[in-house]
Amino acid sequence: MSDVIRHVVIRGRVQGVGYRAFVAHEAIRKSLAGWVRNRRDGTVEALFSGPEPVVRAMIEACRKGPLGARVDAIYEREGTAQELDLGGGERFAVLATE
Repeated sequence: MSDVIRHVVIRGRVQGVGYRAFVAHEAIRKSLAGWVRNRRDGTVEALFSGPEPVVRAMIEACRKGPLGARVDAIYEREGTAQELDLGGGERFAVLATE
């Protein structure tokens, strides 16, 4: 089973509700690589790398989010190895707001 890299942007009430911590906790629990960060436009951006079924399950978890979050939409595309490098060598990183 080969690894995939998926880039997602989550829109809704996803800042100020522990969404980044939720994503980081779930990704680490699922042994995924990548990162998550808030964006100035109020969205949350994340990159997940790992086995395709596990990445899919992670994106499904993002659709629900933590208690208090409301996810209106998730935009998804293929990610790149260069984007994965933004994590600075950490397995899964919480990055500064972009």
